[in-house]
Amino acid sequence: MTITIGAAALALAMSAPAMADPAPELGSGSGQSGLGRGDFGRATLTGFASLPALTFVPGSEPSGSQLGTAPINGVTPPFTGQPVQGFSGIVRRHDGTYDVLSDNGYGAKANSADFLLRVHRIKPDFRRGEVAVLGGFDLSDPQGHVTWPLTRSDRKLTGADFDVESIVRAFDGTYWIGDEFGPFLLHFSASGELLAAPVPLPGVKAPENPFLGGEQPNLGRSKGFEGMARSVDGRTLYPLLEGTVTGDPAGTLRINEFSLRRKAYTGRQWTYRLESPDNAIGDMIAVDRHRFLVIERDNLQGDEAKTKRIYLIDIRHEDLRKTLVADLLDLANPRRLGGFGETFRFPFQTIEDVVILDDRTLGVLDDNNFPFSAGRTPGKPDDNEFITVRLSRPLKADPRVYR
Repeated sequence: MTITIGAAALALAMSAPAMADPAPELGSGSGQSGLGRGDFGRATLTGFASLPALTFVPGSEPSGSQLGTAPINGVTPPFTGQPVQGFSGIVRRHDGTYDVLSDNGYGAKANSADFLLRVHRIKPDFRRGEVAVLGGFDLSDPQGHVTWPLTRSDRKLTGADFDVESIVRAFDGTYWIGDEFGPFLLHFSASGELLAAPVPLPGVKAPENPFLGGEQPNLGRSKGFEGMARSVDGRTLYPLLEGTVTGDPAGTLRINEFSLRRKAYTGRQWTYRLESPDNAIGDMIAVDRHRFLVIERDNLQGDEAKTKRIYLIDIRHEDLRKTLVADLLDLANPRRLGGFGETFRFPFQTIEDVVILDDRTLGVLDDNNFPFSAGRTPGKPDDNEFITVRLSRPLKADPRVYR
């Protein structure tokens, strides 16, 4: 079944004239005050589409019973079905459609037991400003790979079992998903069945980890694998923690390397340094063998939002050679797409999806935290917005990333 819904938008401006490419200098620059050396220039909005917040999976079970009965941003729980929300990871399928991962539901283990973990298939229509939901699949563990008690006897996974936040698709069609409760790496079939036991990150445990056994956690609550990139050659994963491990310098996040052939961590590790210890990351994707894009954000929304940025990093350098490629609060919008003005802001609390569409164009989506976030319109739950952004110059990415 296909649901087509969305907000009105102006025509897609993918044919807008290209800006002249500046010299391809790649120095380090934080972008904290103007452009740093090597930072890209101002990026441009080229496409806008949205999925209304009040969108539910057809025929789904009631959800949100643990949210109480008081209105939240004008929406009153519980809900008669499961919302299509919380896009915290994206996979491009190269046919105009995308797999998007809903996170653990309503933001916490304690209130998400009736939210089924799910991958949705969507198709944006930038000319109409709409997003079509083409279907999807629930995540489950029918073979019993999870050894601790699950919420449901049918072994469908819920937001009380895992907090799934990142997703990649392997060359064999299976999915690897990053969890924040362990943190764990989870390997699923193409239809969403868990294929093996959850893989823990050595030496790191969050408060929700089922194997804590009286130990003190050394990672904050739900601060696990918010971002995860797959190498261009498909051999390795690079999961990125959202939180700082106890004992590490404030505002630093670990990137670990995981071998898909060995199904084990290699021991290689890098450190991503946030612009502020109060910031968080939203997603990570490979550009080539050594470079990656990372979304970095503050925890604010609407007019208060100050930091919603996409950085290019290079792991060949000790400091990761961090370069600002797009400020999502200051996008040029000369064609006034989406009915917005000449400056477009993506002012959401959590922005957790980036995908490379071509060497100068990125797709970016928000996680609307339904029904809690209201960054676009105060007092109204955020829609799931899908935008395309043209960079001021090429990434010079490995073509396998976007072909």
